[in-house]
Amino acid sequence: TYEELPVMPVAGFSLSSNVRETSGMIFWNGSLWTHNDNGDINLYALDTLTGEIISTYELTGAVNIDWEEISQDENCIYIGDFGNNSSGNRKDLRILRVSKNSILNGSPLIETVNFSYSGQADFSDSGPNNTDFDCEAFVVTADSIFLFTKEWKSLKTRLFALPNIPGTHTAEFRGTWDTEGLITGSVLLEEKHLIGLCGYSSLLEPFILILYDYPGTSFFGGNKRKIPVSLPFHQVEAITTINGLKYYITNEGFVQSPFINSPQKMHI
Repeated sequence: TYEELPVMPVAGFSLSSNVRETSGMIFWNGSLWTHNDNGDINLYALDTLTGEIISTYELTGAVNIDWEEISQDENCIYIGDFGNNSSGNRKDLRILRVSKNSILNGSPLIETVNFSYSGQADFSDSGPNNTDFDCEAFVVTADSIFLFTKEWKSLKTRLFALPNIPGTHTAEFRGTWDTEGLITGSVLLEEKHLIGLCGYSSLLEPFILILYDYPGTSFFGGNKRKIPVSLPFHQVEAITTINGLKYYITNEGFVQSPFINSPQKMHI
C-alpha cells in the first residue's frame, strides 16, 4: 500500500494539429511514434525532446475505423483498430500487424489479427460510452497479445489474451482489476516485468498505473501502484517509456467550454 502522491510532468510540449487525436505511442528507432484515432492512416515519428513531427509514414491500404493503441515486438508494429465506445457492438474488432522494415521502405506489409471477446453475447446497441467491451490498451509478448479493457460502466479493466498471429481468434479472459478509471494506453518492458498503464477518472483526472514484479504474464498478480498526474481536464491517451523510470504521455485536444481547453500535448 502506497501513499497517494500526485506527480507533475517535468516538461510539456505542444503537438502539431496533425496529431490532435493522438491515441497511442511507442518508442522505436530513436523516435516516439503516434497515430490518430479516426480516419487518418498515417504514423507520425516525433522528436523525443520537442514532440515535433520528424517523419510521416502512410500505411497504404489500411483503414482506420477507430485506431486506439499501438504496440510492438522486435519485427512488427501492431495497431489496435478496436475502439468500441460508440455503441459497444462492433463485430469487426482487429489489430493490424505491420512489418517494421516495410514501413521504413515505404511499402507497408499489413496483416490482420481479428478477434472477439469471450463472454460477450449481447451485441445490441449500448449507446455511446456505455459499454464494458471497449479497449484502448494492449501489449505484445513473444506469442500473445494482451488487451486491457476500457470499461465505461464499471471503471475497472479486464485482461484478455489472444495469439499475436494473423487470423480470427477469441480473446480469453485472464483477470480484472479495479482501476477506478478508464484505461487508455499501455507499455510493456518485458525484461523488467513491468507494465505502465495510463488513463483518467470520470472527472478527467489522469493517472498512471504501474504493474510490476508479477509472475509470468499474470500482470495483476504482482505489485501495483497508481500515481495521479497533476494535469486536470487532460484526456491522456498514450504512454511509453524507454527505461521504466522516465515516461512520455500524450493527451488529445479537449475543449468542453470557454473555461476548459486542453490542447494536444506531449508530457515527460
